[in-house]
Amino acid sequence: MTPKLRLDPAQVRLARDLARRAGEPVTHLARTHTTVSIERAVLRLGGLDGADAEGMPWVNRLADAVRDSVGLEYGVALPAWDAVLAGGYPDLRTLAEHAAAGQVRFRIPAGAEAGAARELALRSVHKGISVIDAQRALRSAMIADLADPPAPWIYLIVATGDIYEDIPQAQAAAREGADVIAVIRSTGQSLLDYVPEGATREGYAGTYATRENFALMRAALDETSRELGRYVRLTNYASGLCMPEIATLAGLERLDMMLNDCMYGIIFRDINPVRTFIDQRFSRQVHARAGIVINTGEDNYLTTADAVDAAHTVVVSQLLNEYFGREAGLATWQLGLGHAFEINPAVPDSFLLELAHAQLVRELFPGAPLKYMPPTKHMTGNVFAGYLLDAFFNLCGLMTGQSILLVGMMTEGIHTPFLSDRDLALENVRYVRSAAGRLGLSFQPDSFVVGRARQVLGEAVGLLRRIEADGLLNAIADGTFGVTKRPPDGGRGLDGVIERADGYVNPVSDLLARGTTPEPPPEGTGPPGALLAGILEGDME
Repeated sequence: MTPKLRLDPAQVRLARDLARRAGEPVTHLARTHTTVSIERAVLRLGGLDGADAEGMPWVNRLADAVRDSVGLEYGVALPAWDAVLAGGYPDLRTLAEHAAAGQVRFRIPAGAEAGAARELALRSVHKGISVIDAQRALRSAMIADLADPPAPWIYLIVATGDIYEDIPQAQAAAREGADVIAVIRSTGQSLLDYVPEGATREGYAGTYATRENFALMRAALDETSRELGRYVRLTNYASGLCMPEIATLAGLERLDMMLNDCMYGIIFRDINPVRTFIDQRFSRQVHARAGIVINTGEDNYLTTADAVDAAHTVVVSQLLNEYFGREAGLATWQLGLGHAFEINPAVPDSFLLELAHAQLVRELFPGAPLKYMPPTKHMTGNVFAGYLLDAFFNLCGLMTGQSILLVGMMTEGIHTPFLSDRDLALENVRYVRSAAGRLGLSFQPDSFVVGRARQVLGEAVGLLRRIEADGLLNAIADGTFGVTKRPPDGGRGLDGVIERADGYVNPVSDLLARGTTPEPPPEGTGPPGALLAGILEGDME
């Protein structure tokens, strides 16, 4: 990409350095604490799944039993796998059933017994991580065998609440040109401190994120990918109280993108800030290993704050998301930083302002697969004006080289869009991409667009200076992002945060810390699909 805004390289470096300094205290917090969801994710990678007769997952039952008995300060792995060895249990599922019935006495082992428990835990979760590695290899093989659609990728949402209705809609959307299918999560799932089990048919304004739903949609899109001769990507949401677990399930079932923002759950779902940042780091470590592209949620700030006045807060959040993502092991190509076309169309020069903001983000993060969101805040009952505004959004995205374009629909601000609206929206994108896809940009040094971009960057640096001085948690409490104020001791989930003790053990983190880029499959194991099948059947470690 050829820079066009002539940004000051020293100022860009300063912005990144300030973001790092602002984020480091939060990273330290994440390194010294765990959460109940992180510990449940460890059990999931260790092979524990399913739910009891009441629908409560066995990972919740076992983690709760351990916490009630000996706490989780040392992690769930040591006491759980020690109990497997001491009690002669054949697997974690049997242990969980007995623990839920109050028939297991847990302890924190020491010496040789601690070593044996840790070794068994490492072997167990290694099999889960091997499935994630095989799924990543299978994705690469499918893309090589089929094709990767050219950028920008067209991103489209399905959200019926019924996974069996979502599937044909997703397949139809792919046939009409969608490259990425996002299954919107059921309203309120982010507030549940457990992940529902099985295929679901009764979501609200979306479909529950469950492992079975992930698997069903992945299989359907694989079928459609082979039909179309191009790989169709699948997206869901790793946020809320079960962020680490949903990230883990996404890796196990080969999702390709996950909504995973450092502050979205805090601001828009009132999840406790401390809980969110701790869970976020672990989830991004899993995403890094799985080869999943994250999508961040800066576009949401502009639905509650003014898109002109708050433009610099979007850039600040993107820089923080970049720091947190890279620190957790994500590569640049996995940083799907978000922004949006949300300026009031009645504002003079609104399109020029949108160009300035979009080009600024593109030049600040040249290697990132940026996700550009369509207008929603100023969509009205005038469907003709809405369709025109979406066309301007598509044009701006193409002119500034955005990587992922979420399809805008002219009635989405009024009700859940009709299928016909989706068809028209895809037609809009196809037309603009065909008619103006090679249209380039060039700005004079003293142009309005260049001046606005530099102004926003300068305001972002100023805000980062204040955040570094006052602390990121205090900035969130003050309503810096999206206007909403969220104190560090408020919100849901703080009771699920645990400070790590000396001797804390997390076998998943231990394995992921050895490197987020997996080794290629060993020779002689067959194609990635055969490798995955072997792991699932227990034939390979």
